[in-house]
Amino acid sequence: MKTLEHHPTITVVIATCGRPELLRRAVRSILAQDYAGAVEVIVVFDGIDIDPLGDLPSRYFRPSRPLRILRTLRNARTPGLAGGRNTGILAARGECVAFCDDDDEWCPAKLSRQMGLWAAHPEAVALATGITIRTRTDSHDRIPPAAVHMADFLESRVTAVHPSSLVYRRAHLLEGHTGLVDENLPASYGEDYDLLLRATRHGPVLSVLEPLVIVHWDRASFFSGRWENIAAGLTYLLAKFPEFEGTSRGTARIAGQISFAHAAAGNTKEAVTWAWRAWSRDVRQLRAYAAVLVGLRLVPASLMLSVVERRGRGL
Repeated sequence: MKTLEHHPTITVVIATCGRPELLRRAVRSILAQDYAGAVEVIVVFDGIDIDPLGDLPSRYFRPSRPLRILRTLRNARTPGLAGGRNTGILAARGECVAFCDDDDEWCPAKLSRQMGLWAAHPEAVALATGITIRTRTDSHDRIPPAAVHMADFLESRVTAVHPSSLVYRRAHLLEGHTGLVDENLPASYGEDYDLLLRATRHGPVLSVLEPLVIVHWDRASFFSGRWENIAAGLTYLLAKFPEFEGTSRGTARIAGQISFAHAAAGNTKEAVTWAWRAWSRDVRQLRAYAAVLVGLRLVPASLMLSVVERRGRGL
């Protein structure tokens, strides 16, 4: 097992297609990390002109603070989140690569806590932290398990392991067992989940048990209402990983989500088909029942979503 240097350089990749003020908040929170090593921030602009972020420092070093570098690039690969993240990974100079969504932000101790954990447990294939979800009306802390294995991710997405908290070894993403982000995923939906499933074939994701990332749910998600993309992405993932066949609960969960997405999109026949597939593996799968209610126009999908999102969760 190759161990990490004491303070390896970390590249943070932010893929964005707009939201300049939120992006600046995210970048500032990364540049303000108390981590003792160098931090490189690469912002990849997808489908829009590059914002040079000239009001933010592009490079600075002070005796009391290690090197911080800010770079801006255009997505040079497949349009979308997967291509944007891969553009950043390939351009990265750090030994480690972290991701942050352009509307999220980090607490100052995030990287230092994570790298301390990795130094003690080099067997981890990736590192996460707890998160704080801020909705329009409330705030919820979500703390993931200390260790999450592939079997856990097959049964549950373990949403407390959020993409904005994750750090990987760059070598694993380039040529190792994990590989780059899958650009064949329809609309890049579930790209973070796909990456976690591939990584945890080889070891656990370990987490710092503190909420060190703020996830903002006070606005619509990029995928809000894009039900066809959600259904296509989840169908792709279910077919890609044969390991799902070994877990009835996990297969039923994904099938229930696909059923709900089809129902919300108005594809009633497909919704019923996937609901039956979910129930054939786990009759307790509530998403399939919700899909039938939505498909029959008894309850709007938006109402179902608003109920769970108020609790800092999703369907």
